[in-house]
Amino acid sequence: MSATAVHSLWTMAGGVTSAAPVEKFKAPVIEYTQLAPVLIVIGVAVVGVLVEAFVPRRARYYTQVFLTVVALAAAFAAVVGLAAGGYGTTKAHIAAMGAIAIDGPTLFLQGTILLTSLVAVFTFAERRLDPASHGNHVDSFAAQAASVPGSDSEKAAVKAGFTTTEVFPLVLFSVAGMLVFPAANDLLTLFVALEVFSLPLYLLCAVARRKRLMSQEAAVKYFLLGAFSSAFLLFGIALLYGYAGSVSYAAIADVVDGSVTRIDPALADTMGNDVLLLIGGAMILTGLLFKVGAVPFHMWTPDVYQGAPTPVTGFMAAATKVAAFGALLRLLYVVLPGLAWDWRPVMWAVAIVTMLGGAIVAITQTDIKRLLAYSSIAHAGFILAGVIATTPDGISSVLFYLGAYSFVTVGAFAVVTLVRDAGGEATHLSKWAGLGRRSPLVAAVFAVFLLAFAGIPLTSGFSGKFAVFKAAADGGAGGLVVVGVISSAIAAFFYIRVIVLMFFSEPKADGPTVAVPSPLTMTTIAVGVAVTLVLGLAPQYFLDLASQAGVFVR
Repeated sequence: MSATAVHSLWTMAGGVTSAAPVEKFKAPVIEYTQLAPVLIVIGVAVVGVLVEAFVPRRARYYTQVFLTVVALAAAFAAVVGLAAGGYGTTKAHIAAMGAIAIDGPTLFLQGTILLTSLVAVFTFAERRLDPASHGNHVDSFAAQAASVPGSDSEKAAVKAGFTTTEVFPLVLFSVAGMLVFPAANDLLTLFVALEVFSLPLYLLCAVARRKRLMSQEAAVKYFLLGAFSSAFLLFGIALLYGYAGSVSYAAIADVVDGSVTRIDPALADTMGNDVLLLIGGAMILTGLLFKVGAVPFHMWTPDVYQGAPTPVTGFMAAATKVAAFGALLRLLYVVLPGLAWDWRPVMWAVAIVTMLGGAIVAITQTDIKRLLAYSSIAHAGFILAGVIATTPDGISSVLFYLGAYSFVTVGAFAVVTLVRDAGGEATHLSKWAGLGRRSPLVAAVFAVFLLAFAGIPLTSGFSGKFAVFKAAADGGAGGLVVVGVISSAIAAFFYIRVIVLMFFSEPKADGPTVAVPSPLTMTTIAVGVAVTLVLGLAPQYFLDLASQAGVFVR
């Protein structure tokens, strides 16, 4: 190319030519105040990474615990501030150039995720359950995660008293992704948030101090199946982009409704093609149902719950479900309401097999963590009944159920960390026989959580199930409620079987002991019991709160 041609191209690009004027680049408008909860958590997570690099090893644990608790508390205060400022109701809008929706469901779910994470982090910080090793306190995590299990380097790390304090910044990164996931207002933001909260969880599952090989196996299973679900989601996003010419929720909803007049010439052949819509929508739903743990995408749940360190299991079981159901609600109620006739029958089928599958298979379990995993699958089915209602009550009942369920779950897994034998946590059900006689308080607290899972009146589980089933019945899904009640009856059998085992069996002479925790785990369990009883005895204020928060901004 000649020098003059290059010069003319350069002057045209610079806007010197007399041809059509070049548009000026507009800087993005970011509402930092409304994104404060996410920014606080991400900012402190980055600081936590720097702490690992620069703070002396012996001071890292206290620094990380302090930073993590402050970050989660400050982010929750920011959520409360936004809700008090009317951003959940009258000022609800789309922020960050259309990427994030700030509305009632977003703030309610973010508040639930932050409170649940704050309570769960106390179990991460617990260091009194295992006997001291070489004069050092130990926690639930590997002394040096990079060393091969059983190797000399691992033994040297244990002897030196190393601790894996990197778990705290990893938790914060995961929480940041979870905060964005239910608030995402376009499909690319949804995908990025999914990866941001999933990748730290894959790592956290692999760093158990005891049973390290089982922990690493759980992490690999979770990672491989998680990669499949991400691939489904991403391919679905590509198909929906081809269908609508946009990744924005509102734009896709407009094309689904048929209210779009301007067609992008580049996509004229594919825009409005229903095959792309149906296949793309199904693939995105597959990715989200995997995170929720619904049948038939539940295969990872029991293995991962059993193999991961129990504090991580509790955090993941509670917070991931809240984030994933939030994203599922927004997708179905904001993007695909015009497609309800197509997705409702499919979700009916998924909800039925999830409720029955989780409840029936749980009866056969002999490990307490696997039992709670199948219990969580059944609960995903109950929550789906509220999602299928497609009414404002459906949204608010799901929000309430998620809030109630998350605290019961964290509390239950915190109790599991206390029952120990020489090999660490005693999770086999036979070891729990006679626990009520050996440690009446711990057994009574666990019984409260099990009764809440079973949906017995005067617990949060009953209030949540009643709200969800009522919304489903009002929304025309009466058959689903019948299946839900039958599943609840089946589930009640194995919860009550554990209670009978604890209180009406003779304790074995070589049975496990109940460790005396520090105030950290005590706080987690106490908060779990308090929320379970308050939401069971006086749920009306929180049901009203959920119904006020149950309106999506479009």
